[in-house]
Amino acid sequence: MSTEGAKRQPKYQRIADELRDAIQSGQYQPGDRLPGENDLMASHGVARMTARQALGVLQSEGIAESRKGAGVFVRSFRPLRRQGIKRLAQSQWGEGRSIWAVDTEDRTLVVDQVSVTEQGAPERVARVLGVEQGDPVCVRSRRFVLDDKPVLIATSYLPASLVAGSAITQEDTGPGGIYARLAELGSKPVHFREEIRSRMPSTDEAEQLKLSTGTPVMLICRTAFADEGRAVEVNEMTLDSASYILEYAFDA
Repeated sequence: MSTEGAKRQPKYQRIADELRDAIQSGQYQPGDRLPGENDLMASHGVARMTARQALGVLQSEGIAESRKGAGVFVRSFRPLRRQGIKRLAQSQWGEGRSIWAVDTEDRTLVVDQVSVTEQGAPERVARVLGVEQGDPVCVRSRRFVLDDKPVLIATSYLPASLVAGSAITQEDTGPGGIYARLAELGSKPVHFREEIRSRMPSTDEAEQLKLSTGTPVMLICRTAFADEGRAVEVNEMTLDSASYILEYAFDA
């Protein structure tokens, strides 16, 4: 960017750019404390709000995180590379492996909260599954934690009539997870569709994912289809956007 262009930037953005460059050059390492609001006010001659906005930019980008009473630090968490196509291949779950193993490599992803209930299908879910609103569905809610950091909350909806009595209604679905069990029930997934959006988190989402102020979430809604285009699962996922890189690799 030209000097003239940089001058047209808001002051807080110029400060954020300087701090980002310092992080990327190694001047500040993961876990290091960044200059605080008072430091930035003194070094750049700006108001407190400007200094706060500059630090907020880095937090919203996932580069830094605020620690209550301690300051703002360079984020030390290594983002999870979510391989959107490879992870859903039948060669993965069909052989008893977790779809998450594709993403985590040598790291351990832990499900620290699991809830399995039967509820009436919400209208949006009923429409996709081809059932009536209020019809019973199996609802599986989970929270996933990586390196002691919550990264994802997910809720799956499956027709109760399809999965009744199977391991899908248990907390532990067994090797290969839900999709391997659906295959055993004669409803093997043969096609997936994912829709991705982003927004700011709700209060509950921010609390569950322990998000830094200003960090948005990504919403991924995945539908699994069996033969003849029959939807057998709707999975609504909320991801900490700063914890993920979404990767899609496919042939032309």
